[in-house]
Amino acid sequence: MTDPASPTFYGLGIAPSILELIERMKFKTPTPIQQKAIPIGIEGKDVLGIAQTGTGKTLAFGIPLVQRLLQIPGRALVVVPTRELALQVDETIRKLGQPFNVRSVILIGGMNMSTQIQVLRKSTTRILIATPGRLLDHLEHKTANISDVKVVVLDEADRMLDMGFAPQIRKIAKYLPRERQTLFFSATMPEEILKIASEYMKLPIRVEIARQGSAPEKITQELFIVRQEMKRTLLLKLLEEYRGSVLLFARTKANAKKITRGLRDLNHTAAEIHANRTLGQRREALEGFKMGRYRVLVATDIAARGIDVKGIELVINYDLPDDIDNYVHRIGRTGRAGHTGHAITLATPDQGSSVRDIERLTQGTLKVSTHPSVPSERFSHGALSSRPPQRGGNFRGGNFHGQRRPSFQGRRPSWGGRRG
Repeated sequence: MTDPASPTFYGLGIAPSILELIERMKFKTPTPIQQKAIPIGIEGKDVLGIAQTGTGKTLAFGIPLVQRLLQIPGRALVVVPTRELALQVDETIRKLGQPFNVRSVILIGGMNMSTQIQVLRKSTTRILIATPGRLLDHLEHKTANISDVKVVVLDEADRMLDMGFAPQIRKIAKYLPRERQTLFFSATMPEEILKIASEYMKLPIRVEIARQGSAPEKITQELFIVRQEMKRTLLLKLLEEYRGSVLLFARTKANAKKITRGLRDLNHTAAEIHANRTLGQRREALEGFKMGRYRVLVATDIAARGIDVKGIELVINYDLPDDIDNYVHRIGRTGRAGHTGHAITLATPDQGSSVRDIERLTQGTLKVSTHPSVPSERFSHGALSSRPPQRGGNFRGGNFHGQRRPSFQGRRPSWGGRRG
């Protein structure tokens, strides 16, 4: 039962028919970004939204987008950085739009171009959900026309810049009409995005839910300082301790493949998701992870913002990200939709400066822990803390989720560092 004092979707300017649909979709209480962005979007104003991953941004722009299309002619365009995110956004948009015959099409690489062209020709296709590269392919071949687009959404805008899509975004903007509504959503707001916003938005209203770079509040974070050759040993011990789903981030495609193969050799159900996998393989891995067919999903940063799975118990940063900003996006895969989550990072003794960069970004201190299965290490060139506390002690106000300490009498992993 909903708390009478808690906010609801009523009073945000949402049309009665869409409110009924939201109720059928079992959404009761809007998230802070939804509560602040939806009324502005429905009014037709430009929105510059800053909120962490997992805070409900898709509904925050999806509801105004569908309502505006029911009021005015024309179409909407949603641009996202990755194929996975396009599929996730489409899943939500379809639920909102199909009851009103507002249909969408996904324009991403890895899908048949001619099939996309056939769908684009249908008059009922009013929402285009696209990655920048494939959208430009259609625009340059004149198989897509966005001159009638009335609402434009750039989701995960900072990620698009990280991936080098700024030139493509500027090219796409040349095909858009000058009179339009634009909504930018991002986890962080670097200067480059502010520059693009000033070029393509009209007096945008800035909506900021969490301070820039901050980690989601309900995620506890833990750091282990370990030598590279001991990471696999520690990983296996962590998998013994945690029984739920685990999302593991590796720095490279080769390492993701190696880790996945090693886990499977030790009878762990694991799948990999990265740029060397086909769209079909990536979809199968993600769906299998959602359904529990795979307990561990090993990913590179291409998936850091494209995975929208509720109930991920643990995120493991097996490798630190190349781009420190991605730390926030990685750990944001757990603790979603108001739930608590936990993130564990493995750093080597020579990565103290990178950890300090993460702490500056998140404006917090990572709690350093040790484990009985691996030797204790410290950062070289000046430790971040005097002595790492023993794991299982009090951190972030808890006792490691109150879990009973397991026995760590396991065999060493059989997969070597050179395998792959």
